Amino acid sequence: MAKRKREKYPVFHYKEYFGRYSQLIPNYETFLEYLKTPMPQYFRINTLKISHPEEIKNLLNILKAKGANFEEVKEVPYFYRVLNNEEISLGNLEEYSLGLIHSMTLASSLPVIALDPQPGDLILDMCAAPGGKTGLMAMVTNDQAVIVSNDKRIDRLTALVSNIKRLGITCAITTRYRGEQFPFGIPFNKILVDAPCSGEGRYRIGLEGEILYQKGTGRANLPSIQKGLLVRAFDLVQPGGIIVYSTCTINPKENEEVVDYLLRKRQAEILDWESPLPYHEGLTEWEEKPYHPSLKFTKRFYTHEIQAVGFFVAKLKRLA
Repeated sequence: MAKRKREKYPVFHYKEYFGRYSQLIPNYETFLEYLKTPMPQYFRINTLKISHPEEIKNLLNILKAKGANFEEVKEVPYFYRVLNNEEISLGNLEEYSLGLIHSMTLASSLPVIALDPQPGDLILDMCAAPGGKTGLMAMVTNDQAVIVSNDKRIDRLTALVSNIKRLGITCAITTRYRGEQFPFGIPFNKILVDAPCSGEGRYRIGLEGEILYQKGTGRANLPSIQKGLLVRAFDLVQPGGIIVYSTCTINPKENEEVVDYLLRKRQAEILDWESPLPYHEGLTEWEEKPYHPSLKFTKRFYTHEIQAVGFFVAKLKRLA
């Protein structure tokens, strides 16, 4: 069998790439300077395995004794920011292998907070791998929801299943479908679409001014894929059900324009939700193209303001 060629992406200088967002991103020069620093590392306590305050205190002391220097994120429960990124690898710690902690960026909690999963919910995590958000949903529902964790790629499903087992989750079912073709059946009451995207919220600036982490930059069809995922999610959720659409990119064509497409094709409304982290309202216009006025209720999170991966989150309700 012929080996699959690795996809190559063009290399951009940061001024060339981010210049188009200079009027969009608040404190643009501060944003650019922040991208020259390493991305902060975060972890969360997994209360499915350790929940008593004294046990958590002992765990944190053990992590400190092993060289982890961190501070509590007061805005999001059980999350901690690592202060010595280059000196510690969380994935190599025994506590990680035992599932007591899980490494995930702080911003990844935001779609779960917006979705507000509750015990008894039937939830679809449409693009679930490697499983961080499935794990957080299982934790906040005390493992008492039913979560269908789906991904289309077998290699990513391996990581997903591994994380589900390591975190002690019993309420999750894994499936392998293209999200746009996920089969109909019992309607879900909540669906998370953390869509594949260009990942601009993860980009950093290298020593020569080049953009690092350009995964997905060359995929011109991303908005088409994202629209297909979101429309399918709408068709899978029950009337009155909730959909959260999220990406880790800045590009309005992958964010507001995708949500605007759904509003034009289906009977949906955008809901506001309370964010624990600073944000900016979604755009109602981009490049002279108007979007639905309610797009202002979507939320943009910029990396230099939250000290984590940049994110976009939209919460939607299916109307009857």
